[in-house]
Amino acid sequence: MRYCAFLRAINVGGHTVKMDHLRRLLEELGLSKVETFIASGNVIFEARGKEKTLEQKIERHLEKSLGYEVATFLRTPAEVAAAAAHDAFPGIDPDADGVSLYVGLLKSAPDDAAVKKLVALRGRTDAFHIHGREVYWLLHGPMSETKFSGGKIEKILGMPMTMRNVTTMRRLAAR
Repeated sequence: MRYCAFLRAINVGGHTVKMDHLRRLLEELGLSKVETFIASGNVIFEARGKEKTLEQKIERHLEKSLGYEVATFLRTPAEVAAAAAHDAFPGIDPDADGVSLYVGLLKSAPDDAAVKKLVALRGRTDAFHIHGREVYWLLHGPMSETKFSGGKIEKILGMPMTMRNVTTMRRLAAR
């Protein structure tokens, strides 16, 4: 089965990992056809096994090898394509000037209370939408004008997440 792994804490916050080293670490687990996509913790590979088991196996190996926790979120190519194509904010062009759209990947869908709490925080610069295991964050204006971050969204939802720009998701889906 083909998967895309979205790894949190790769090449951010002082945690620098060269992509050839990351590929070798994942190949050590028996994953095949391992390829990285941009240097921000996106890895495409083939493997047998259940998604949750693979996530845990990757997380344990990377923590042991790198010395810090690396939350791992797996998606199939079809799931990546669906996440990239999802129209979370109908009528708004996510490619328009001054607009940014981010996709947060979760391990499971958040409960209704967490969804309501996050969506209620919509404001002048920020809007949120949750669809399954993905959080969509629409930002109007520069990042410096928002009070939100991936970490703050994680706290609101009460679960780990990693965030990608929708352009990255589209490019991964095209692969």
